Amino acid sequence: MMVSMTAREELREVKKEGLLGDLLDRHTWGTAAYVLLAFPAGLLAATLLTGGVVVGVLTLPVLLGAALLLGSLWLVGGLADVQRGLARLLGVTFARPALPPTYTGVLPWLRGVLSEGATYRALLFHVVQLPLAALSWAVLGGLLALTAAGLSSPLWLGQPGTPLAWKGAAVQAGPLAQAGGVLLGLGGLLLTGGVLNLMGRVWSRLARALLAPDGDEAARREVLALRRAAGRVALGDDLGATLHELTRQACAASTARGAALLTPAGTVQAWSGLTLAELASPPPVPGEVRVWVDGNRTLADLPVTLPAGVSGGTLRAVYPAGLRPGADELAFLVSMADHAGTALHAAELIERASRRAGEEERARLARELHDSVAQALYGITLGAKTARAALERDPSEAGQARTQASLDYTIRLAEGGVSEMKALLFSLRPDALEEGGLVAALTQHAHALEARHGLTVHADLGSEPHLTPDAQAAAYRVAQEALHNVVKHARAAQVWLTLRENGGAVTLTVRDDGRGFDPQAQGRGTLGQRSMRERAAGAGGTLTVDSAAGTGTTVTLTLPAAPSAAPGIGDSE
Repeated sequence: MMVSMTAREELREVKKEGLLGDLLDRHTWGTAAYVLLAFPAGLLAATLLTGGVVVGVLTLPVLLGAALLLGSLWLVGGLADVQRGLARLLGVTFARPALPPTYTGVLPWLRGVLSEGATYRALLFHVVQLPLAALSWAVLGGLLALTAAGLSSPLWLGQPGTPLAWKGAAVQAGPLAQAGGVLLGLGGLLLTGGVLNLMGRVWSRLARALLAPDGDEAARREVLALRRAAGRVALGDDLGATLHELTRQACAASTARGAALLTPAGTVQAWSGLTLAELASPPPVPGEVRVWVDGNRTLADLPVTLPAGVSGGTLRAVYPAGLRPGADELAFLVSMADHAGTALHAAELIERASRRAGEEERARLARELHDSVAQALYGITLGAKTARAALERDPSEAGQARTQASLDYTIRLAEGGVSEMKALLFSLRPDALEEGGLVAALTQHAHALEARHGLTVHADLGSEPHLTPDAQAAAYRVAQEALHNVVKHARAAQVWLTLRENGGAVTLTVRDDGRGFDPQAQGRGTLGQRSMRERAAGAGGTLTVDSAAGTGTTVTLTLPAAPSAAPGIGDSE
């Protein structure tokens, strides 16, 4: 729902501080400065445009005339930009233009400029400005003369009791006449302030009506801002930077002087264009759409909503006094508020998913520790006790041989436990691949597999391949999953693990001598195979699985090599 307010209601809400309210208002002095500059600016524009057109028409038979006419047409827009800058004295700001259109020649530029409504509105402003500025000067000059005459009446009326000669008659100016003159001057001063306030409204409305960009240009600017905001929200890497970009785009594509995103408690999360104090006060009313006047400015508060109607705060836009956002601009700001709600909801989902992933990772670690390291430690304890019992029962040479066998078994379990623990710690560290490289990671995992499951792993890994960090992670996870499938399903005795880089491609192969399976009967594969294929596709590679009953299985991962200028971690200098 959009909140509108009539001009009469708006005037009732403007706070006046007594009789001197107009004179103490800074916008009154801004209007005075604008009126002071409007006449020379209008005179300059009229002289340049009229002179350019007249001289251009007279010299049209030569090339100079055409150039002057084109220059005059260009001056219409250029002088309009100057007038938009002067309008800031009135508190009127215009949204910064979007990317200007590009033209490939003079004729396309001429057609484009002549087809724009803004050109004719700017020309009308230049035509109206000079007589209106002259009228403003005349009115203000008369009021200032009346004010000066009244305030200086004690000087020109003379001392009390001193007669004044006027048309042969003597006029006696007493104290009452002098007091009346001073009151007349004060009244003229107050009237001047009120007239300046009225002139400011007239000039503001005229500037907004004739100098504002075309509706199509405003729509293009808003679409461009929404596109940039949507791209930033989709990126979703930094919530603070995303919210700041949303406020920046809201301010850049609207006529607001500043914009901010506030929490439901009124704390500023991100802002652009103004200071925190100007944007945070007064606190917003959560969940309400409000367009209202607060002192010498206009505020537009739009709610930021999350799913299930939860309040995510408020998007606040601040405008100069007398300037209110239109329906189209409010719709644009509502869309920016929706983008902010999407960004906040996405950040909440990411945080929730991160917590859940942490819980799942802890549960996986507990299972791995129970299945590998805990059992290895239990086997070490059992082997050590067996060796001690055998030595105590039979200290002979045969008993020592049995003790030696138990100790060897215990040592193998200890080595397997250490390898398993290293592999677990390696997989838990997110930067382990960057520091150690893919070859070191696969070597560690192969040792853990041999020690834990009694498999014979033939690792032919060669030198560190040139892979991006994402491709390294994909290769390591695919190898993990393939080796896990060997242990779980293949009933193999030997595994061949190969890593090669050749011809701009890196190939990882995991082959076993297990029982194999029929890939056609498996359909699209198990969850593990789908996971491996997704990881390969995510890194820009391919995955093939070759198998047949009784002949083992071969898993081949092919990834594109990174540029050789970025060597792998394990390369030597």
